[in-house]
Amino acid sequence: MGATGYGYYRGTIFCCMFIGYMLYFFNRKTFSFVMPAVMDEISLDKDDLGLITSSQTMAYAISKFISGVLSDQISARWLFSIGLFVVGAINVVFSWSSTVNMFAVLWFVNGLGQGCGWPPCGKVLRKWFEPSQFGTWWSVLSCSMNMAGSLGPILVTVLLHYYDWRTILTMSGIFCAAFSLVTLLLVKNEPKDVGLPSLVVAAKKGAKRGISESTLSEFLLSPFLWVLSLGYLVVFGVKTAATDWGQLFLMQEKGQTALMGSTYMSALEVGGFLGSLASGFISDRAVARRGLGTHGNPRHGLLIVMMAGMYISMYLFRVTITPEIPKEAPLWVQVLHPLSVLLGVSEREIWILSLGAMFGFSSYGPIALFGVIASECAPPNFCGTSHAIVALMANVGAFVAGLPFSTVAKQHSWDMAFWVAEVLMAATTVLFFLVRNMRTKMGRREKTE
Repeated sequence: MGATGYGYYRGTIFCCMFIGYMLYFFNRKTFSFVMPAVMDEISLDKDDLGLITSSQTMAYAISKFISGVLSDQISARWLFSIGLFVVGAINVVFSWSSTVNMFAVLWFVNGLGQGCGWPPCGKVLRKWFEPSQFGTWWSVLSCSMNMAGSLGPILVTVLLHYYDWRTILTMSGIFCAAFSLVTLLLVKNEPKDVGLPSLVVAAKKGAKRGISESTLSEFLLSPFLWVLSLGYLVVFGVKTAATDWGQLFLMQEKGQTALMGSTYMSALEVGGFLGSLASGFISDRAVARRGLGTHGNPRHGLLIVMMAGMYISMYLFRVTITPEIPKEAPLWVQVLHPLSVLLGVSEREIWILSLGAMFGFSSYGPIALFGVIASECAPPNFCGTSHAIVALMANVGAFVAGLPFSTVAKQHSWDMAFWVAEVLMAATTVLFFLVRNMRTKMGRREKTE
């Protein structure tokens, strides 16, 4: 009965959170998906676009931080459902607007609602799944973003042939708000809410027998917390720049079509789907082999490899893609020529999609790993706060990827803006390699260390 009960509720709750967070992410990116159509109707320059996207990112950073810190005091299902309803309602109101200032204000409120999404997911996962499965299920749930990101651009591009962008945002918002009622009914905070034994009782008993908990100052003075935060800031900022501006970069400076741009975004998200799954599964295996010690987290090696992959794929994306293939075909054209003949598409299209998938695989993996590492390396009494801090820094990076990034593109070019992102990515990867054996256990140092 117990095993059957756990299986039923785990499946139902996980499916609700997966679909719910997929709707969160889709309705977070709807403006980016319809951006070319909006620009055809309303005069918007790069600074206007940056202002709108950065207003959402700033609000999301604030909201997610507060939700993370207070997540233990708030009902997860209510927080998740209310945020989902707000996000859907704002998308509907956004479709009625036509001015830059109103767009920015509404997208700011959308960001406030978005911050209520992930902290409840993390809380529910910890309550319903064993610690040895935490990394894997965290990564699987993260794939909801990739599903929305991969299907979203193609779905919106197809719908734009039949509806205007306002209708698309209205339909998306209504569906999102309606599903919030489903999550409110079906998501349960923890097993004891449905009469099942708690999975964390044993862990709590073990903690009581252990050393006294760390203080807030001891936790905040842990160098590894800020190394993680810096890394997450750069990785999430670079990833956000690629997803928010990659389509325009391909269209405006690389001479690609709108369909090619949206297909690139979908390939990126498909790669991200695989990267999220791989990061959780492979790093959980590493933890099982080595265990979690005080120095050198077992997940760190995979993190470095994926961050290096981000730099390489972004460099190739910027340098090798040109409006016209040179008369003397580069190596990648020669390698892909047989495949292009077989598939009936150009070598350039295959190459662009391959780079998108490679970047997605390499960027979404670290995003999943940063959250898991921040939670498992923190003192038990500051797990939620640890994730809230690194997530806040990640959203600072996403904010920089909005208006400041678009300003660099306006003053110079998209090529220059993406070059700056490459340099930051390379420097951060080298830093993480140098500190791979540092003390990763946050909080109080024990005498045995």
